[in-house]
Amino acid sequence: MIQRVIISATLAIFLVTPPIGITAFASECKPVEKKKVKVEGFISKKFKKDRKKIFKEFTEIGHTRSVLRVFPMGKASDVVGVGRCVPAYIARHVLVKAIEYTGGVGNLVVQNFLPEHWIGIGTTMFDEPSQQKVNAEQLQQLLNPDLGDKEFHALYRKFSVQDELVPFFGLKVPNAKIPGASTTLQKNKKE
Repeated sequence: MIQRVIISATLAIFLVTPPIGITAFASECKPVEKKKVKVEGFISKKFKKDRKKIFKEFTEIGHTRSVLRVFPMGKASDVVGVGRCVPAYIARHVLVKAIEYTGGVGNLVVQNFLPEHWIGIGTTMFDEPSQQKVNAEQLQQLLNPDLGDKEFHALYRKFSVQDELVPFFGLKVPNAKIPGASTTLQKNKKE
């Protein structure tokens, strides 16, 4: 009897609680004065001796806290993720520092997978279907100081759109990271 009550209560909680993605976009962004932006990730190994100075450089702009580590093998990854509530001026500052102290910026992570007040640099925690390659011209557009917060994030989202088909053991299959995408292989229909 008690097991039924516990199972029913647990099920009710899961059915009533909206998914994380829905609540994240429904809420307004807290100002950085109230919630600091967390800068997390790796810098390249060659900067190990200067790491304390470098870590301070990431937070010198203010309203940020740094949780950086030295990558254990050579260059850090070129993957960067910027949460949707990160102000453009902080994102640009961190992007410039990431170019300087990691393997550069070559991939952007889709914002739907990121915490709101978070920036990841040199990060290896996201798989390839959740990333999108960017070129130098696109990166320069993101670094444009004339962009406001809304314009910056609109451009970021434009550049980080996921591919519908991704490589999987020599095949191109639907990207399982896209909500609603079918994960079964489909034959091409001739119409």
